[in-house]
Formats: sequence, C-alpha cells, structure tokens
Amino acid sequence: MNDSPRNRKGVTTISAKEKQLLSTASAPIRVEPVQARSTARVNALLDAASETMHDLGYEQLTTAMVADRAGASIGTVYRYFPDRIAVLQSVASRNLDRALNVLKASFRDGGSSTLEGSLDVAVDALVEVFRTEKGFRSLRVGDVLDIRPVASARGGNAEIARVIREDLEQRQGVLLDSNARLAVETAIDVADALLGRAFLHSDRGETSLIAEAKRVSMLAVSGVTH
Repeated sequence: MNDSPRNRKGVTTISAKEKQLLSTASAPIRVEPVQARSTARVNALLDAASETMHDLGYEQLTTAMVADRAGASIGTVYRYFPDRIAVLQSVASRNLDRALNVLKASFRDGGSSTLEGSLDVAVDALVEVFRTEKGFRSLRVGDVLDIRPVASARGGNAEIARVIREDLEQRQGVLLDSNARLAVETAIDVADALLGRAFLHSDRGETSLIAEAKRVSMLAVSGVTH
C-alpha cells in the first residue's frame, strides 16, 4: 500500500483525493477497538503518529513511520487504519477531544462572565495543550489541513468556539447575539494561527507570539454586543 506521493523535495503532500477522504463523516478506524487491548494498541499507534509529527510535521507522516515508531508491523497499522489519512483524522479527533477537556476544566476552575475574559482563559488552555500534546503544534485539531467543506464531521476551531459560547451562555448567563458568536469563532481562528507560529520551533512557545495571540483574539471580540 502506498502513502501520499512526494514532491520533488521529498515532502509528502496532501492530495485532492486525500482531502476528500478526510472530509467524509465515516469513522477513520477500520476495526472498532472494543477490547481494552485493542484500544491500547490504537492509542499506541496514535501516540507514535503524534511523536513523529512532533519531529517532522504531519506532511511527511507515513504509515510505515507509525509502525516503526510504535514497534508494530505495518499490518497492525492497516488493521485499524486504512491509510495515513485515517491516521491523521484520528489524531486530529483525539487532539480535539483533549483540547476540549482542558478547556472545559479551565472554565470550571476559573470561568469569566465577559468575552474578553473567556478568550483569555481559552488561549491559556490552548497553550497548555500545545505544550503537553505531542504533534499538536503540527496538526492541532485538523483545521490546518483545510479540508472544507465538511458535510457532517466536527470542525475543530468551531467546536472550541462553541464550548466558549456555551460556558458564557449556560454557566455565566451571558446571551450572545449573532455578531458576538461570529466574533468568538474569528478570535479562535486568529489565536490558532498565532499559537501555531509560537510553537513552530519551540516546545514552550515564543512568549511574544503567545501574548500577541491573546491580544488579537481579545481585540476580535471587543466592542461586540451581547
């Protein structure tokens, strides 16, 4: 089985066909890991993929690399993932779940009743995920792949924005109008891009770019009515 074609510089690229595969709503895992041992094996493969992406980026990831890093056979990889696209999709989904869990915990510990305060908490939560999740700086929650339009799959940044809105509306009693909701989504897109740059070559993140992510994301929601 072949992975994505390489360009002249030897870097694996995402083809149009692969983007279409990523945008499907079907589960990327070939065999549902119903047993604890299978679940552990899938997580080990995803860990291996994440560690490889941390070192090389998602563009160069291959199923052979995943197998080698996990100490598994290539057949084991294909037992759970039909191709490298399914691996990327699964890592992005896991990244999103973990980011949302950190975000929700942050709101429980210190939520804010203002948009600006909520964005401050959200950016801090995302910084924590960047620092603790291997491969997050490369793939993040999958939006970096630019696989839109997506018919029914979750949009990563949109899900993060939804959690922020729900915390304000349900826990803080702050009602957001359509402009405010759009502003939150815009703020998260901006923060994602700047944090991606902040962690491009640093495991801890460049302080100035992290601060800029906070400043610009809060600026995106300043002055909106709610």
